Amino acid sequence: MDALLILGGLVLVLVGLVWLVTLAFGTSLLWGIGSLLPPLTLLYVFSHWRVARKALLLSALGIIPLIVGLTLMATQDAQRLEAIVSLSWLKPVVQEPPQLAIQLRGELNGQPFSPQQGELIDGNLILREGQDFFARREISIRLNPPRSGPVRFDVLPQDKGTLPEVEVSWLLPEQDLPEARRLDHGYTLHLDLQPVAPNRLVGDFHLVLPPQFATTLSGKVELFTDRLRYRDGKVDTGYDSTDTLSHVVLDYLQRRFTTREVQLAGLPPVAWPATQLELEVEATIAGQVQRLPVRLSKHQLRGWVVQEDHFPPLAAVPAPVSTGAAAIEAPPVRPSRPLDRRQRFSLERLQTNPSRYQSLAVRLVTKRGSTVEGRFNGVDSEGRIDIRRNMGGQGEASFVLRPEEIASIELLEP
Repeated sequence: MDALLILGGLVLVLVGLVWLVTLAFGTSLLWGIGSLLPPLTLLYVFSHWRVARKALLLSALGIIPLIVGLTLMATQDAQRLEAIVSLSWLKPVVQEPPQLAIQLRGELNGQPFSPQQGELIDGNLILREGQDFFARREISIRLNPPRSGPVRFDVLPQDKGTLPEVEVSWLLPEQDLPEARRLDHGYTLHLDLQPVAPNRLVGDFHLVLPPQFATTLSGKVELFTDRLRYRDGKVDTGYDSTDTLSHVVLDYLQRRFTTREVQLAGLPPVAWPATQLELEVEATIAGQVQRLPVRLSKHQLRGWVVQEDHFPPLAAVPAPVSTGAAAIEAPPVRPSRPLDRRQRFSLERLQTNPSRYQSLAVRLVTKRGSTVEGRFNGVDSEGRIDIRRNMGGQGEASFVLRPEEIASIELLEP
């Protein structure tokens, strides 16, 4: 509404001014040329008021909706008004260089595929095109089991057994939800990825799906292995992600309690974008579990910081001094096997005990055939399932589904 009032007011003002210049040319050629200069335009209005008053009245009428529209915009969206007044919209848009060097040739579902985002986190390799909640086109490959260090896979169509699960999805302009196809055999895959400090994998990628999928991709990929970003060799604390917040909070707790024996549990879900956060974090500090309130704020230059953080840096850990005596090797401790919550997981169990599966990765298939993948964020007051998905630099998006809309649900991590 405010934009229509501003546009309508500007149109009336311009029509009135054009009419005024036309009247000046009708009076004489010299007055017409002179009316193109603002001081002489006013002189013409005063000297030929009876002729010019109609055009001037029309321009004055246009000022009324113009002022009303600007006032409404100032109260509802001050940043938008500032951008219009400052003429920043006239400046050319400077596109930031891509963070990842992904050079793929081929197509996905018969369309060219140019992913801008790529990651391999918790054994899930994702190549994504588009910045919205649902990607325009996306490939997801779940590697079983997840691997650290170099990654190498070779799969042929005739291979059997437990193979990586491949899922392709695409979103057409007329659709609200993407279509997805999944297969666990009958395809060709070649991965040869080498780690590059501090948090990337770089190497060859080759994927050929059966003919009905119209998907063939080959080339070089670069993938993030976590959701931290680095600048000049240090963590970029200005990047919005849960991993960034975990890094900041962990460093704060280590300095606050003067110990490096701090293990941070998963942070609660965060609604992005944000500049102020109040979180209750759970951490094991020197063997003791503690729950602590933490307030964070984002500064333009320093990025995310903990408020009231005045603790000095920790002293450097001295290198161990060798005494020449042979060290007695302690017997290996067999780690206890963590409970796998994927066993006997179901929608009913999720609704009965939602806190047990909080922030875990899940995949839902709706009765309409669409697939939604993200992290479980809880059950709202109406019993709907809330799924959040990290969007990288764009923050997180939420998707809410009623239980009766869900055809199947799968827990993707222990």
